[in-house]
Amino acid sequence: MNNIRNLHYAWVIALTGSFVLFSCLGLGRFSLGMLLPSMGAFLGLDYSQMGLIGTGNFVGYMISVFIAGNVARKIGARWTIALGLTLVGGSMMCISQAMGFIEIMILYMATGIGSGFAFIPMLGLVSHWFLKSRRGRAAGAMLSGNGVAIVLTGILIPWINTSLGAEGWRTGWFSVGAISICIAGLAAYFLRNHPSEKGLLPLGSVNNTVLQTSETFNSKKSNRWTLIHLGCVYSFFGATYAVYATFIVTSMINERGFREGAAGRFWAIVGALSIVSGPLFGWISDKLGRKIAIMIVYSLLTVSYVLVAGDLPNSFLYASIGIFGLSLWGIPTIMSAAVGDFVGPEKALKALGFITLFFGAGQITGPAVAGFIANTTGTFRIAFALCAVSTAIAVVIASYLRPPAKS
Repeated sequence: MNNIRNLHYAWVIALTGSFVLFSCLGLGRFSLGMLLPSMGAFLGLDYSQMGLIGTGNFVGYMISVFIAGNVARKIGARWTIALGLTLVGGSMMCISQAMGFIEIMILYMATGIGSGFAFIPMLGLVSHWFLKSRRGRAAGAMLSGNGVAIVLTGILIPWINTSLGAEGWRTGWFSVGAISICIAGLAAYFLRNHPSEKGLLPLGSVNNTVLQTSETFNSKKSNRWTLIHLGCVYSFFGATYAVYATFIVTSMINERGFREGAAGRFWAIVGALSIVSGPLFGWISDKLGRKIAIMIVYSLLTVSYVLVAGDLPNSFLYASIGIFGLSLWGIPTIMSAAVGDFVGPEKALKALGFITLFFGAGQITGPAVAGFIANTTGTFRIAFALCAVSTAIAVVIASYLRPPAKS
């Protein structure tokens, strides 16, 4: 009991953050991959339309990047996050009643806006509540919530579709939306904007820094170019993971002959492995540095995309899924820690918004291009191959990253 009483409230923030990310990205974004095959079949959607639904979500996310920071400054990160999750849940519940492509794309764009309102301020809170020595691990712990959501959708959605038939996808959308509404209330209750609201200092090692304000940062000019560099690196993740997450289940069902339940179980495996990826690469980035950790993650993703792109036995597909799951949350974890290293906690939210523009541009482009290629060629293999080329380029670009100024 004493250990619980002595637990720094920063870990309550991190735990609550894992629920926030469970909802805004895990359900708000990754449930689409499981719901798309049955929804597309029922509504007669082609691959291009499926890709554009995902792109609509990312357009909404990009819109939120421009306004989430201003909203957070006016009403605080706590209430901005709760508002975002409410929009995520409400829009997904409305999708459950949609009758066509345009309606779904508009509503899913609203889901993207809500996701950005929740995700960006939540990662910004990491820099306020955790010092540099703990940021990577804290961000990784929060991002593990996404993996739990992928496990849930991989098991829940096929079960709903099997039980309810052709329109089971409607119940699936309603269910994940209702869960998100509940988590909005949880976030409003537990989150706090700053440690001072609890009479605390940020959590971290005094060997590296005593107070957050004692950390030193690079010059404004150096930071600007570094953030552009980070943004360029981040864009490759946005484009490639979005293609894999949107179309891997559809590819398994339509091209490899998997049943939806089997594909869902493999998608759940991705989620289970990804629970480890955030904390693992957060720890690696704290120990080895952000640049080395980024290069490791992109190298693993390149291998994953190569394995699924080739006309290879299913054992290689299984390896691809495993590697993708283990690597999935590495890049967002490292990026959320890196911006705090370079610009400090007060500017972290703005910096996250800036590099998210690059990330969002990649997300918008990836699924739309992949859907068009698949429609033209009848296969997703070429799109996955382009993902492998992109992440290989990202390894090279990341190798030129400079370290932040030392305390």
